[in-house]
Amino acid sequence: MRRLALPLLACLLSAFSAAAQDGPWKRPEIKGRPLEGLRVGLDIGHHRNSPGAISARGKTELSFNAAAARTIARVLQGAGAEVVLVNADGRVSSLAERPAIAARAGADCFVSIHHDSVNDKYLRKWTHEGVVRTYSDEFRGYSVFTSAKNPEAEKSRALALSLGAALHRTGLRPTLHHAEPIKGENRPLLDERTGVYEFSDLVVLKTATMPAILLECGVIAHREEELLVQRPDYQELLGLALVEALAEVFPAREKSPRKGFFRGKG
Repeated sequence: MRRLALPLLACLLSAFSAAAQDGPWKRPEIKGRPLEGLRVGLDIGHHRNSPGAISARGKTELSFNAAAARTIARVLQGAGAEVVLVNADGRVSSLAERPAIAARAGADCFVSIHHDSVNDKYLRKWTHEGVVRTYSDEFRGYSVFTSAKNPEAEKSRALALSLGAALHRTGLRPTLHHAEPIKGENRPLLDERTGVYEFSDLVVLKTATMPAILLECGVIAHREEELLVQRPDYQELLGLALVEALAEVFPAREKSPRKGFFRGKG
């Protein structure tokens, strides 16, 4: 079968996602504590002076990142992981400092939590609660990024692909707009079906000394998805998928026994 052109595939997946993203989802069943002994650096993307994308209703990406990361942290803890929460107060402005904080805390891997927007050409105006805002209902879905410049590139790639597959199994669908051949995008897709991208020069990934990935939890410029990503059950679903991926890439024999704890750093 001839492979679909990327723009057509993106449009088809976007249309399908409108029905699939909201569920019903297949929640991963986590048995026991598969992450016992694993220490995860969980980064809240952006900071107070640069809070990231603005949602369709005017909220900053930083607020979405913080809420999702804290829910995901609790899910990871429940599976036995130790969590080093990086940028807990939103004051860490240096991108390279984030994985460095995780490294100093002895993290085995690094996961940066973000929420997505779209190219300006897709933005439209609407009025919400008397205020004119911008939105785009063109694209929705998660995406996962890895960097070939990370010193643990092979394991980073494995973790990204495993997370993308785990998210896809739940019924969630990725956005493919980052592969569009335009300025600011044009990211190579490692897996179209599961939304995993190569982004070599992402600073938080290429400067990390341990396996590192970045998760875009959803597109907050999309009016429906903005509401979806704030739901605790959606955030928990992301966490459960991450548990599956981490358990696959970091089997028990590779973990050193430690007692579970939760740290907020930065």
